[in-house]
Amino acid sequence: MKKTAIFASFAAILALSACNETANTTADTETVTSEATAATGEGEAYKVVADQSEAKWHGTKVAGEHYGTIDIKEGELLVADDQVTGGTFVIDMASIQNTDITDAENNGKLVGHLKSDDFFGVEKYPNATFTIKSLTPIANAATGQPNYNVTGDLTVKENTNPVTFPAVISVENGVAKAKADVKIDRAKYDVRYGSNSFFDNLGDKAISDEFTVSLDLTASK
Repeated sequence: MKKTAIFASFAAILALSACNETANTTADTETVTSEATAATGEGEAYKVVADQSEAKWHGTKVAGEHYGTIDIKEGELLVADDQVTGGTFVIDMASIQNTDITDAENNGKLVGHLKSDDFFGVEKYPNATFTIKSLTPIANAATGQPNYNVTGDLTVKENTNPVTFPAVISVENGVAKAKADVKIDRAKYDVRYGSNSFFDNLGDKAISDEFTVSLDLTASK
């Protein structure tokens, strides 16, 4: 069990793993303003299209790595003057899946463990949420590269913490899109299994506290 156990998440909640190099660091380009623009909470609500949106997770441990998917349940992006001004979305924690283990029995064991109280306790905490608090435009962002720094509140297992990440955001013809790789420290959300933050002498059974959730959201009027 321990050899295959690993967290997921929105968790979250909550890998476009191939994009980690872009998303792991905030873009070095100069921002338009030195301060983030607070999310106004105003604008037209564009509803997240669940079947056109996805979240992928990627976690690592001493002995290897695991990755998989998790469903975006619902949400909205607020848009004013073709700019995203805010938004909230919900991740269905019970939908977590693993995509790297081909053996059905071992795959099921891992997924069951991720859903258990050792990790995300999905029976008690079925949803994770993210609410945008501010967006900062990135000046001179190249096409396809992050053009905003986003800060928001992520809630997992009733623990809420701020998270900041670079994102590619666009609004065109009544459709808003957002892509980002979000690094999450599971220790801040009381996800304890295999964590050196909570247990000593784990050795090669240790699982990294930090994991990545890669988001690809589509929302429309």
